Amino acid sequence: MITYLAVNWWASWYPGAEPGGGGYIAQRIFSAKNERHSLLAALWFNIAHYTIRPWPWILVALSAMVLFPELSPGDQAKGIGYIQAMVTLLPAGFLGLMLASFFAAYMSTLSTHLNWGSSYLINDLYKRFIKPNASEKHYVLISRLATLLIAGLSVITTLQMTTVEGAWKFLIAIGAGTGSVYILRWFWWRINAWSEISAMVAAFIISIILQFGVKWNVDNPKQFVAMTLTTVAGTTIIWIIVTLFTAPVDKEKLKEFYRRVRPAGFWKPIKQELPDVVVTDNLKADLINWICGCALIYCVLFGLGKLIFGQTIMGISLFVIAFVLWMFISNDLKKRVKEDN
Repeated sequence: MITYLAVNWWASWYPGAEPGGGGYIAQRIFSAKNERHSLLAALWFNIAHYTIRPWPWILVALSAMVLFPELSPGDQAKGIGYIQAMVTLLPAGFLGLMLASFFAAYMSTLSTHLNWGSSYLINDLYKRFIKPNASEKHYVLISRLATLLIAGLSVITTLQMTTVEGAWKFLIAIGAGTGSVYILRWFWWRINAWSEISAMVAAFIISIILQFGVKWNVDNPKQFVAMTLTTVAGTTIIWIIVTLFTAPVDKEKLKEFYRRVRPAGFWKPIKQELPDVVVTDNLKADLINWICGCALIYCVLFGLGKLIFGQTIMGISLFVIAFVLWMFISNDLKKRVKEDN
């Protein structure tokens, strides 16, 4: 439990929850009208994603455990209880709608990640380093082949997994240790592309060795924790060493970034050359807002649970605390945006 609460949230990368801001968060930031709205949009995304969306799943899971006691814990981990509840309880029309939604969600995710992976391979690797001056027709052909390659590797990987929980743990394990780079790149000028690349490669190699060489099993809680902590420690040591022994990002590019983002933290060498750029970010205030944001999300998560299970007073109390925390964060951001202006 301590590993989940104190390590996994910052140490690991996995789709939809990248430490330091991923694509889902960026969509909300880019579509907002100012910095305050972008931060509130990111906060609302976390509330909706981590507190509202899980409860329908939780309720179905709890109901399935009561309705189908003959299912073993292994069957429940594989999602059999969810399917059993669908087949047993839904009438024909709703069952068909549910199946259609499953197919739509599956195809949406599958096409996104296949195209996403192919785009990385072609634009960031093949087109840049292997064949930079080929025709668009050539790149389209290679991208199709890359998509087939990724699909084939995905099939091989899937055949090694027995549960959905195991799949998510596998993703967390192969990304353990990369999260610190994604966070610190905003606060430390010295981090470069090799920092991220070395972290990704090291995390993948270490976790694969532990899973298939040492034979640690992600479905075993103690072994998963040991694998996570070992991978995080090894990856962190490697990417820090690589960072210190490789050249920093071009100074003009760092200046451009500093002017646009105005980051707080360890930017002294760049800050000294840009005395006209005023940084109003306050790490102490950011830390307080972060603590309040985490408390807000947990209050909403457990407050919903208390209301659902009839503990009304406790549920309302948690929602009142969440509202107070929301107002505190919102007012602080409003005040700081005014200072920026």
